[in-house]
Amino acid sequence: MLSMTAPAGSLVKTTLVDFPGRVASAFFLSGCNLRCPYCYNKQLVENSSSENYVSIQQLFDHLEKRKNIISGLVISGGEALLSPYLETIIRTAKSKGYSIKLDTNGTLPEKLAGLIQNPETKPDFIAMDIKTSLEKYKMLTASNETFSQIEDKLKKSISIISSYPQTDREFRTVLVPPLTSKDDIQKIASLLPEDASWYFSQFQNNSCLSPEYEKIQPYNDAETAAIVKFAQSFIPNAKLR
Repeated sequence: MLSMTAPAGSLVKTTLVDFPGRVASAFFLSGCNLRCPYCYNKQLVENSSSENYVSIQQLFDHLEKRKNIISGLVISGGEALLSPYLETIIRTAKSKGYSIKLDTNGTLPEKLAGLIQNPETKPDFIAMDIKTSLEKYKMLTASNETFSQIEDKLKKSISIISSYPQTDREFRTVLVPPLTSKDDIQKIASLLPEDASWYFSQFQNNSCLSPEYEKIQPYNDAETAAIVKFAQSFIPNAKLR
């Protein structure tokens, strides 16, 4: 039985940028099946400390207090689809009138499909992180999955998310130089629907999961602009966030 009072994740009480068009709270559930070397959420990925975590009960206590201000709840990670708390959080939040945005890395399409098939757990908005071209995903995971297995999972998730209206979905890529060359960008673009909202963010070389990535210099402004322009030649609604 799930404990509603055990530490479950990290809470951002108010965000104006994580859920398009809504004032929201964001809840970051612990645990992840990827080990992206540039990740800065070490505690969530490694599930190494619950010192600053709050419980599901505390999450809903907060939402109740802010119900006249907050209209959305972002559920992120780590990888939220790994969490045993996810369905309970979505059901409870939706029953209280909150819109749900789910952030996922796209590696668990069966679980994603299961959520969507049930109106009580279907997210209102989905954002998928696409880290790099498919062949480089082996750099991000310690699993024994083959290239074809990884490819199959990511393509299934993209297909599921692409069934949503264009206004209720987005794809996101962090511009990490070893993972996002122009060749990588072109390969990622080939996976996305042409009407995709594709958002880029700058790599920050501090507090990385792999210390080696703290030695990597982010793209400068001119390089970043060139990459975004290149992406727009395939996906017109590609933007830097």
